[in-house]
Amino acid sequence: MSKEARIQRQVSKTEEAHLLAQLEQEFEFAPRIAQAIVEEAQSVLTRALDELGRGQIWVYLVKREAGHGKALKETRTKAVRWTLDAGVEDQEVLSKHGRVVLRQVRIQRLLSEAVEQGALASQEDLAHVLHVAVRTIKRDCKALEEQGFWLPLRGNVRGIGRGQSHKALIISRWLRRETYDQLERSTKHTVVSIRRYVQTFLRIVELHEAGFAPAEIVHLAQCGLALVEEYLSIYHECDDPLSQAKLQEELERFRRSPRSFSSKKRRIA
Repeated sequence: MSKEARIQRQVSKTEEAHLLAQLEQEFEFAPRIAQAIVEEAQSVLTRALDELGRGQIWVYLVKREAGHGKALKETRTKAVRWTLDAGVEDQEVLSKHGRVVLRQVRIQRLLSEAVEQGALASQEDLAHVLHVAVRTIKRDCKALEEQGFWLPLRGNVRGIGRGQSHKALIISRWLRRETYDQLERSTKHTVVSIRRYVQTFLRIVELHEAGFAPAEIVHLAQCGLALVEEYLSIYHECDDPLSQAKLQEELERFRRSPRSFSSKKRRIA
């Protein structure tokens, strides 16, 4: 073991001993209970660090099914993985549109990630992680809503009713044959992001047509139930000839790609 590793191990042991002493002396836990608390905390923290990608953080947000009007301390919360920095995609937005638009794109991404993981964020939550004043977030949200984006903030979501998220809005416009370049100019999302939304939409539709239930699609498509339900709603409401033709064209193309469920079945067979 290297000298640095030995030092780190000694630091960890010292911190563990300090926490154990606090639990036993200040909180009067029995030694076995204190030890169990420390071991569980170490396990949770290690798992959380392992599951985070570059640019991501863990936050605790109010569960989506939690009622309104309760004090925050009385409301159930859950851990949510937020992508604060999407790397190259965020850098592209910054270079093309500036810091204000980048922050607005991040607001949309964070709110979508919260909903997809079964939680809801407030403007205060956004202000905290983006290191700006709440009034700045309110100004950004107003600007986005004026552009036609629905923001799933805690105060906007009541029961099961909801508007159309930025991803769903982009898919709807794409089905009406707006090009990637047109969508990038109108929504300020990068072409890379838009292509990813489209690929996820097509995969969800393909799995749905193959007979998979929404809960199964969540696992196979690796996305949240809220997004699956929203995308399937677009699919079922796609009744105009122009959008239907576009969807069938793209589905046929997608089924021939390596990412499709049909392609994987053929390779296995």
